[in-house]
Amino acid sequence: MPRITSLITRLLNGSITPEAFRAELAEMISIPRQADIGEAVVDLERQRRCGFPEVIYGEGKRAETIAAIIGRQREHGIVPLATRVSPEKAEAVRKQFPDLHYNPRARLLRGEVSVLEGTRGKIAVVSAGTSDLPVAEEAFETALWTGAETVLITDVGVAGPHRLQARLSEIQSADAVVVVAGMEGALPSVVGGYVAVPVIAVPTSVGYGTAFGGVTALLGMLNSCASNVTVVNIDAGFKAGYVAGLIARKSTAR
Repeated sequence: MPRITSLITRLLNGSITPEAFRAELAEMISIPRQADIGEAVVDLERQRRCGFPEVIYGEGKRAETIAAIIGRQREHGIVPLATRVSPEKAEAVRKQFPDLHYNPRARLLRGEVSVLEGTRGKIAVVSAGTSDLPVAEEAFETALWTGAETVLITDVGVAGPHRLQARLSEIQSADAVVVVAGMEGALPSVVGGYVAVPVIAVPTSVGYGTAFGGVTALLGMLNSCASNVTVVNIDAGFKAGYVAGLIARKSTAR
């Protein structure tokens, strides 16, 4: 942070007393910093409080607003992440920030992972079917943004259990596992029976009429008999990737 760096420099060159240093530092820590850009107020302290920076929800925001938020974040050394960004908005934002990575299937914009400080654990994102990939890739891209080593394992649903068994070693080596599934939502329970880490289940809105837009998968996952399975909202790949990143980060701190 530029302000803290300046404060430390002043302490080291003797232009500020230790008492004044402590007072200014306490003020920085106790008062959340934010940036008002008109249409949005950017939280610049989110990473210190919550582990990762504020994430931009792109749906409903103009491309100009997304770009303005990213610009202000970058002024403060924050690696940006924007979810639910249409290809048209992404194209407009990337004209200003061409180095941003865009995944059109996940509808996600993010900064380069290398900007974050080192690898924070390992995450496996597991997708039941190819129809679940938009949600799975949103979780995957988010997990990468958290700085974790991340692997995406696709099309290993319960209709072909041998496919899951062939990838178990990769899944079992992870610190957290995200499992994305629609239809009846059975895959997280199966994976939960093979691993000794948290399994974050993501129901998707994939399925026929009685899937009820993902409600059937959601209820199935909530009623999982695998004790290590927890559940996020329907199609909430971002939320799963973020939580997995927090878990993986803590695993490396031990």
